[in-house]
Amino acid sequence: MKGQIDLHTGVRPDLKWRAVGILGKAAIDAICATCHIDYADPYGMRGLMEKKRFITAFWHSRIMVVSYAHQGLGGSIMVSRSKDGEIIAQIIRRQGHYPVRGSSRHGGDEALENLVQRLLKTHHPGVMIPDGPQGPRHKARAGVITLAARTGYPIVPITFGARDIKVFKSWDRFVMPLPGTRCIVAYGRPVTVPPDPDSAKVEEKRKMLEDELNRITDGCDSFFGHII
Repeated sequence: MKGQIDLHTGVRPDLKWRAVGILGKAAIDAICATCHIDYADPYGMRGLMEKKRFITAFWHSRIMVVSYAHQGLGGSIMVSRSKDGEIIAQIIRRQGHYPVRGSSRHGGDEALENLVQRLLKTHHPGVMIPDGPQGPRHKARAGVITLAARTGYPIVPITFGARDIKVFKSWDRFVMPLPGTRCIVAYGRPVTVPPDPDSAKVEEKRKMLEDELNRITDGCDSFFGHII
């Protein structure tokens, strides 16, 4: 039905939303294709990611280059059902990912269960934005820890930084690289979660992921002389 999310594709089929996805992806490609992207992977995460059984986690503000750099990965990513979420869903669908709709505020439990079942069935990667869809900024929620516990997949923290950037005045201080600049996509230490963790273990792993994401993000920004 028009206006509703197609359960097969994870996006709304309306022409206006399809146009948003096409134009949005084209704009990202036009900017990022001119950038020089280096990869910092001291823990060998790119080798682990070739096996497809992992969960990536990155902050909401860093989605632009991280998603561009991993096009075609085939990841299943939780995206909110809001209008802003629809824009993201339309774009990542065209980048070769599958949006699973829901958030911590609306339909989160159902979406998380759908994401768990999809990963177990397809053996594809999972993707979580632990401070989305509306923050608090750079504060991880526990959903990604639950996903890792249920699937047995390790969590791979990812971020990016760039020399020349525009920082938007949004809740997440969204970061966009300027055309032609140098970028670094950085991978952090993996976070593994045991099955059936108690609440103390969930909190321990949640804090571990949050600290690692902040460490590599601050490191990328500092490398280019930014404080964001």
